[in-house]
Amino acid sequence: MRAVIQRVKKASVHSEGELLAEQGPGLLILLGVSHEDVGTDRDWLVRKVVAMRLFEGEEGKMNRSILDTGGEITVVSQFTLFASTKKGNRPSYLGAARPEKANPDYESFCQALSEALGKPVGQGRFGAMMEVSLINDGPVTITIDSRDPA
Repeated sequence: MRAVIQRVKKASVHSEGELLAEQGPGLLILLGVSHEDVGTDRDWLVRKVVAMRLFEGEEGKMNRSILDTGGEITVVSQFTLFASTKKGNRPSYLGAARPEKANPDYESFCQALSEALGKPVGQGRFGAMMEVSLINDGPVTITIDSRDPA
């Protein structure tokens, strides 16, 4: 699994004019699922997301996690995170999981993240065209891949 994690002041996700998710301070996560991902990838990424110290404490240093702040999280599926641009000018998405695998894995990630956070997470709509709005906080943007945990 590959994620782009953005610290936000607020974020929202719409599809076809419908508000799917709206949040205050916290994290917006763009999540890509590869055909190689298994449950251990999901579990590792969930643990990493909730423990990652991306929020400032009293000393002005990033030493607080989402659990410490009580912030909110929204997760949006994004197969384009597995784009390969090595050949030609049209990206290849062969590294991304097919929808019949990616959708259950995305839903499973959101459920596991919700359980670790202790409250629901906002979600986009898998496979739909979406409009994602956010106000970055910092900006702080982290990329992380469960296949490259070092």
